[in-house]
Amino acid sequence: MKLKNLIISVTTLLVAFLICLAIQTWINAEALIPTVFVLAVLFISFFTKGYLYGVVSAIISVLAVNYAFTFPYFQFDFTVYENIVSAIAMIAVALIISTMTTKIRKHEAIKAEAEMEKMRANLLRAISHDIRTPLTSIYGSSSVILENKDTLSPELEKQMLKGIRDDSKWLVRMVENLLSVTKLDSGNVKITKTPTVLDELIDSVIHKFKRKYPDYAVKLQIPEDFITIPMDAILIEQVLMNLLENAVIHGKGMTEIVLKVSVAFNKATFEVSDNGCGIREEKLKSIFSGMYGDTKSTGDNHKRNTGIGLSVCSTIIKAHGGEITAENLKKGGALFRFTLDIEEVNYG
Repeated sequence: MKLKNLIISVTTLLVAFLICLAIQTWINAEALIPTVFVLAVLFISFFTKGYLYGVVSAIISVLAVNYAFTFPYFQFDFTVYENIVSAIAMIAVALIISTMTTKIRKHEAIKAEAEMEKMRANLLRAISHDIRTPLTSIYGSSSVILENKDTLSPELEKQMLKGIRDDSKWLVRMVENLLSVTKLDSGNVKITKTPTVLDELIDSVIHKFKRKYPDYAVKLQIPEDFITIPMDAILIEQVLMNLLENAVIHGKGMTEIVLKVSVAFNKATFEVSDNGCGIREEKLKSIFSGMYGDTKSTGDNHKRNTGIGLSVCSTIIKAHGGEITAENLKKGGALFRFTLDIEEVNYG
């Protein structure tokens, strides 16, 4: 940040000096020169943080005007009343603009923090509700099995154990997603990208998906060429798994899932689409906030699913320097799309 502020200040003052030199040489309108430096001080004060750079640039501007553009040239003369007023005016401009920008930035930071706290509170309430449902189911089923072991039929016991297993898998996936998004958002985890073969990535994702959802097939549309993409393969696998699972969980009436990958202009574009019920329009803008899903309480003991997985997807893709979007298809269903750079780029 300090280097950025310094570059802005030095570059702006240099440009202002060159403009004033051109005015003095070709236009012969020296009355405009103080105005140019005032604008430069205003620009520096607005785009740098704190008061230091604005005030220092104001002092430098005063000295430059007095030394290079005021008669007698190439010597300092502060006995002239206009020079003293000009110096005071420039410093005052720097202080006023710096104060205003500092207050604006503080106000924006407070507002952003308040919005973030509100989102965290809403997300925590939603997650607490979702986690309570499977935990209650696990506790109830396990208690029934333990207390009625001798009277339960094998079929009913098997059904209850299967419910415990499914609820446990859902909880594990929820916790994994929460851990991922928390670590990435905190900045403690740095993305390490290594060249990953596209075919191997897709094979791994499809294999894991088939093990979890054997009743669902994924239609693949990927390039035949040998393609490597810089990425954290484990995290991108998690993104693709979350998107595929999202289609299964939320794509009511869905009969087809398509995973498509295309390459153009040094970018790889991944698309996961389905022909289900699509996404409600009011949910599209906030779908990656972690609050996707039906916010109404369900009476059939099914998990609502907060959509924390989509928030994880957004966090991972942004950490890779890519973009992720969601939209409804005209023919019906939803489409999730994200891009990754093919050439290695340092985003750290």
